[in-house]
Amino acid sequence: MSESKKIEYIPAKPSKREQHVGIYARVSTNSAEQLQSLTAQVSHLTRVAAANKKWLLVDVYMDIASSKTGSSRKEFSRMLQDCQSHDLEIIFTKSISRFGRDTVEILDALQQLKLLGVRVIFEQEELDTANIDSSLMISIVESIAQAENESRSDNIKWGIKQCAASGTSKLYNRKCYGYTNASDGSLIIEKSEEKIVKMIFDLYLQGKSVIGIVSELERLGIKSPTGKDKWCKRTIDVMLGNEKYTGNVRLLDMGT
Repeated sequence: MSESKKIEYIPAKPSKREQHVGIYARVSTNSAEQLQSLTAQVSHLTRVAAANKKWLLVDVYMDIASSKTGSSRKEFSRMLQDCQSHDLEIIFTKSISRFGRDTVEILDALQQLKLLGVRVIFEQEELDTANIDSSLMISIVESIAQAENESRSDNIKWGIKQCAASGTSKLYNRKCYGYTNASDGSLIIEKSEEKIVKMIFDLYLQGKSVIGIVSELERLGIKSPTGKDKWCKRTIDVMLGNEKYTGNVRLLDMGT
């Protein structure tokens, strides 16, 4: 009977994670809701990165920054420095809107990263800069930015309409010359300006032109709403066309 052969078990070597990846996440305010969003962004992107056996997660960069120009983004700057130091090969982020605050900033950063040989992957849009040429990327970023701006504008208009329809809009109580705000925010007549407002409308009904009204106010030494000796023609034009002086407020056309 032949001698039994000895079998040696050689375990498979785990695949080497070679591509150094950085995660970038951003929110625009430090409200509780936004901070939860930031946590969710990082948690999700970390899981996705860990599932890719070719990726080695090097660092996570998180900014809480306003969308206003000039707002500090220290982590974004640190990420770019790490790219310049060749510590990163891939930047993984949720979406184009989270990566940058405006089209110009996004395109400028992508150009810098391209020159450094760093890929940027936008999960939501399923875009990878390694697979898209510059001209197409510019078109994509611009079209997405435009769509997001239009959506944001529609949301703002919808919110204004809902507040107007429910009577809760603060725009109803925006004061103008001749009015002030009561303690509850509602409009009440400002006694010191009441006679001047009535005089302006009386002069207009008597046939005085806007320039004539301005001249009369200045002749009488009546200060303008901003406390100046000279009245602006535009101020009188706006007053004569303001429906608040008839006891009404018109915010917008609810049919649009």
